[in-house]
Amino acid sequence: MRFAVTWQEATLRAVDDLTADIREFRIVPSAGCRSFLPGAHIDLALTIGDLPETRSYSLVGEPGGDHYRIAVKRRPDSRGGSAYLWSLAPGARLSITQPKSAFEIGFGRREYLLVAGGIGITPLVGMASLLRRRGSRVRLLYAARKTGDLAYLHLLRALLGDDLEIFLSEAGQRVDFAAAFAALGPDALCALCGPMPMLEDARRAWAAAGRPTADLRWETFGTSGHLAAEDFTVRLPRHNLELVVPRNRTLLDTLEEAGIDVIHDCRKGECGLCAMDVLSIDGAIDHRDVFFSDHEKAENRRLCACVSRATGTLTLDTDYRPDAV
Repeated sequence: MRFAVTWQEATLRAVDDLTADIREFRIVPSAGCRSFLPGAHIDLALTIGDLPETRSYSLVGEPGGDHYRIAVKRRPDSRGGSAYLWSLAPGARLSITQPKSAFEIGFGRREYLLVAGGIGITPLVGMASLLRRRGSRVRLLYAARKTGDLAYLHLLRALLGDDLEIFLSEAGQRVDFAAAFAALGPDALCALCGPMPMLEDARRAWAAAGRPTADLRWETFGTSGHLAAEDFTVRLPRHNLELVVPRNRTLLDTLEEAGIDVIHDCRKGECGLCAMDVLSIDGAIDHRDVFFSDHEKAENRRLCACVSRATGTLTLDTDYRPDAV
């Protein structure tokens, strides 16, 4: 495991609707708040459909005070996490982990470019605040569908002024990554949090600009892909099983519920531990991980069971060997 997981009890102190479908939750841990770097997240233990689940949420802002802040977007294609949290009222008891840092940028550069897509703004609020306070040069490109989807807009305008640039898809606006990267100095670092298509556009433009791979840092959503989530069928010849993966459950969830053990860790498409061999696909694979390269995804020979989906029927090979049992 990448992190030593320590759970603690917590109380939901307050909620605040930031937009029509983004709500901020202020959570007070019983053992007090730990310090963290912007970009860190906490895990929450949830109950979804009578089953215990874990979801990760970025911490908003810089550390300080007696509570943590997270912001959660209510999604029609949710796997249940956002609906569960939106059902909670102040005073609800929660179980959370201590902050964990998986999206780090370091703070020793002279110039930073932050890029947010939708709810991806949450880890970047604290980064922008700390960088500005440290005197670093920082710009934030914030993309959303419409103005009403821009959480923390007033705070960010007050903080960044003209160094905040807004892009609204309903107005036909998109981030021009080639131009944004061309304007950066040679030592600049870019941190991006947003949906998978935005990340892929950024990675291609970053590589085309000849910039060091390590200077592009990102975090994305395991629920974001190129295809809308729908039920699909998975066949497992070694187990003599055929399963239906519901639109609101992951392939990994479905395999585990069927009693099939799969090695995994991050559940975010980052570590690659849950990668499985694809024997055939009658339909299409929607790779939603950041572990495999574009070339590997195009080959469709493997996928990450924790986030990737399919349409039609997917046939997989697992590590299960009946003659070894």
